Amino acid sequence: MKTLGDRPLTNYEVQRLREDFPLLGGSEHPVVYLDNAATTQKPRAAIDALCRFYTQQNATVHRGIYRLSEQASALYEHARITVSQFIGAESCSEIVFTRGATESINLVARTFGRSRLGPGDEVLVSQMEHHSNIVPWQLVCAEQGAKLRWLPVGVECAVRGATLDAYLNERTKLVAVAHVSNVVGTVNPIRKIVETAHARGIPVLVDGAQAVGHLAVDVRELGCDFYAFSGHKMLGPMGIGVLYGRMELLQEMPPWHGGGGAIAHVGFEHSVFREPPAKFEAGTPPVAEAIALTAAVEYIESVGRGRIAAYERTLIARIERGLEAIPGIHVHGCPQERAAAVSFTVDGVHPHDVSQVLDGDGIAVRAGHLCAQPLMDVLGVPGVVRIAPAFYNTVEEIDFTMDALSRVREVFG
Repeated sequence: MKTLGDRPLTNYEVQRLREDFPLLGGSEHPVVYLDNAATTQKPRAAIDALCRFYTQQNATVHRGIYRLSEQASALYEHARITVSQFIGAESCSEIVFTRGATESINLVARTFGRSRLGPGDEVLVSQMEHHSNIVPWQLVCAEQGAKLRWLPVGVECAVRGATLDAYLNERTKLVAVAHVSNVVGTVNPIRKIVETAHARGIPVLVDGAQAVGHLAVDVRELGCDFYAFSGHKMLGPMGIGVLYGRMELLQEMPPWHGGGGAIAHVGFEHSVFREPPAKFEAGTPPVAEAIALTAAVEYIESVGRGRIAAYERTLIARIERGLEAIPGIHVHGCPQERAAAVSFTVDGVHPHDVSQVLDGDGIAVRAGHLCAQPLMDVLGVPGVVRIAPAFYNTVEEIDFTMDALSRVREVFG
């Protein structure tokens, strides 16, 4: 029997929640915003938290011993505790704040990667990865004489456990894979992937940028060694990201950047760095953004992650059915579980043209290679159109978008 925890949001509840998002209801030109995989809209709670810090709480953290600085430091560290609890980390010390998922992955590549990779070693990534989980590994592999290997996903866009096992060997030093594809919305079986890799002693990094705002994530349950995500894709502000890392690995990894805040002592000959996470947070951190991310997390929790996921599944299913009913439209990927996004192409119409036509109706969608050019090569297309819903989107908005798409080919004859 369904409980309140996993019952989808009702239309009435969604309409009420939309009132919390200024852009969705306060614009002179209403927008059907379906580009949530790029960035989500922000609730007033997160916007207010950002403004409140700069107007009432602004001070540097971990430096001053005056009241305002101590209050700012407490708020910043409370954000770390909130995020650690949100993703099920064992300790808040396993949470490193960065500028986004891209920087989080680069941090691991430049520290863990450099210290673990040598000539002939391999990093395994899937063909559906975002460029942010490809290019950092290309760079570090080139520097270290290592090799980047590609795990095939096929046109169904899915990672299979048996396929993964066949691509692992004694030279594999890391597996880096998305939790949810930013293109086709595939929900990868992360727990199974981790178990398969760990059976061979291989650590796993998960790009969770498209997962944390849509699914309940527990890093200890998943068993992964690193988990990276961005605040702005889960109702928070831009400029704040998170890297979760198992403490024993963070302790072994060399520093990321040099500077104030990360060091215990600086001498003329050498410096001594602090314990994680401070070791990886040199300079002035994104304090206001972290505090606003706390508000975003609390907002998501107040709505209920189970209810968000259940409602968004109904939207995804409605999008799939709607697209499949329109002649000339081809939906890409057929994963067992899909979240966050559905991508498609229209016969004879460039994805950019589709996006522009929809924009004429006030519908915002993403079009192009979506920072996933290797996957476009697998799919055999130059680009796609992506519909990426969030829990504040309505059934009526989906139906309106389908109606607009049914007229796209007519526009181009």
